[in-house]
Amino acid sequence: MQTSVNRFQRTGFFFTVYGALAALSLWFAYELRFSGAAEMRELNRPMVEDYLHQQRFLALIWLVPLKVLLLGAFGQFRGVFYYFRLPDALRMALALGVATALALILPGIIGGTAGYAVGIPRGVTLVDFNLSLILFVGFRVSIRALRERFWSKAVGRAGVVERIAIVGAGQVGAQLAADLMSRRGHGLELICFLDDDVSKHRLNIHGVPVIGSPAHMGQLSEKYGVTEVILALPVTSARRIREVSTLATASGLRVLVVPSLAELAGGRVRATDLRPISVEDLLGREPAKLDDDAIDAMIAGRSVLVTGAGGSIGSELCRQIAARSPARLIILDQCEVLLYQAEQELVAAGAGALITPIVADVRDEVRLRQLFATYKPSLVLHAAAHKHVPMMESQPAEALQNNVLGTAVVARLAAEYGVEKFVLISSDKAVNPTNVMGATKRLAELTIAALQSAPSNKTSFLAVRFGNVLGSSGSVIPIFRKQIAAGGPVTVTHPDVKRYFMTIPEAVGLVLQSATLGTGGDILVLEMGHPLKIADVARQLIELSGLRPDIDIEIRIIGLRPGEKLVEELQQQGEEYHPTEHPRVFRFIVKCPHPEPLNGLLERVQGLITLERQACKLGIRELVPEYTPYID
Repeated sequence: MQTSVNRFQRTGFFFTVYGALAALSLWFAYELRFSGAAEMRELNRPMVEDYLHQQRFLALIWLVPLKVLLLGAFGQFRGVFYYFRLPDALRMALALGVATALALILPGIIGGTAGYAVGIPRGVTLVDFNLSLILFVGFRVSIRALRERFWSKAVGRAGVVERIAIVGAGQVGAQLAADLMSRRGHGLELICFLDDDVSKHRLNIHGVPVIGSPAHMGQLSEKYGVTEVILALPVTSARRIREVSTLATASGLRVLVVPSLAELAGGRVRATDLRPISVEDLLGREPAKLDDDAIDAMIAGRSVLVTGAGGSIGSELCRQIAARSPARLIILDQCEVLLYQAEQELVAAGAGALITPIVADVRDEVRLRQLFATYKPSLVLHAAAHKHVPMMESQPAEALQNNVLGTAVVARLAAEYGVEKFVLISSDKAVNPTNVMGATKRLAELTIAALQSAPSNKTSFLAVRFGNVLGSSGSVIPIFRKQIAAGGPVTVTHPDVKRYFMTIPEAVGLVLQSATLGTGGDILVLEMGHPLKIADVARQLIELSGLRPDIDIEIRIIGLRPGEKLVEELQQQGEEYHPTEHPRVFRFIVKCPHPEPLNGLLERVQGLITLERQACKLGIRELVPEYTPYID
């Protein structure tokens, strides 16, 4: 009720203001057109003057309401009054243009005495259009300018104001500047731009000067009093971002980063949603372009099950799936705390009606059978796994139970209950594995491959491999950050160890894309760019924290851990490469094992669980010949 009253009051306010301006414009249009005109001096007849007064009165009665109604139809009543930009001005001009066109053609359409009565001289109509546009746009711009220059400044003076410079005078930088200048109460005052493009130097953007290149960073603090630098550089300029952030840090300036143009265009963030620069910004990768129509068609209106929903990958899968309108999203995890956190995040995002949280272990066949029978999922994304390499190296039996037997339980039930597609979240560590985690992931791939080749199978089983995701649980980045916060040292296993890195949203988006591309039996591998040296990542994180590697924070080499490779591989021997329709998804096809040995394979896995650690690893090598175990 209160909302309806507020909407009615806002509409009445707009109607009154626009009506008054339209009437003022039309009145002065008549004055400008006929007051002191030569023909009026020659005629000088009271009858003509009476006619013009009568015509002006009639024009005010029908043309003013017509203008206001058209302005409302073109969205001018729905906006906040003091927010006014070029799109608003264009819509306003279009509404007034339509009103002017109707004023010109309406008398001819009506015809006769009535048409003559409502007719307006063409000169008056054209003058009225120009005056209306000037008055309407000028009034809205004046209100915005007054708010920005006086009211917002008064609010801003209540707190500390940070003087900032923007590095990057492109589209994102210009949009950020416009947002900052329109909302001055947030405590940021834009002083200048820096840009590598010499042609922009000494020019102004929204009245803010481009003073030079980022090489002038050292002058910002002393000459301009700048305390913060905001990077508005292209996402692919990883090297330049690193160089500029190093310059800023050396000059004692705090470094923030503006969201990418893709994020701004997608409406997920505003230009003023600033954050500290992170290692994700240094990957230099363009956001992956997804076939949203194909992904929506796979998910919309269907029941989807995500196992391991409380983990880093699983929770992001849930977020992206919930945004694509599934009929039901079943989120499953054995950890109650993580599942609750994932559930609350989805509820806060407005997906509470879609989700069904299930606390269960993927090894519990009775519990999962009940779940499949009740909810009948069409798509299963199996992310539940033990993935921490050192921990699984000391507990191989646990890795076998969860990563192999748990996968077999979920996959067999998916086939039994007619799930359309089953997607296993695998790992690049499954390729020629040297650790237990990778070997058990390879066994999970073999398990679903065997189910795929069963004669009665109607489910499409496929696996998706990718490497490290930045910021995931147990990954190297959070560990480095904790070590830096504690004052060091930052521990690196080997100076030459390299890893592939992706962001969690990109990896999950490509997993969903892979699910639309893959057919039964495929192993799909995500393109992850070039591997990064872990030692270089450690140095960059230290520098991003405003500290100096090996001076403020020690980088300590501690040696490779058991089962760790220098560089991860992507392709298994014997796998045949085929391209897909997406440039960042590759397909590897292997000959599926005959389905009959699957039961025997799982029985052998079951037998290994009771063995001590070294014997268990040797038993795994018999099942995965390419596995090179680490033996104490």
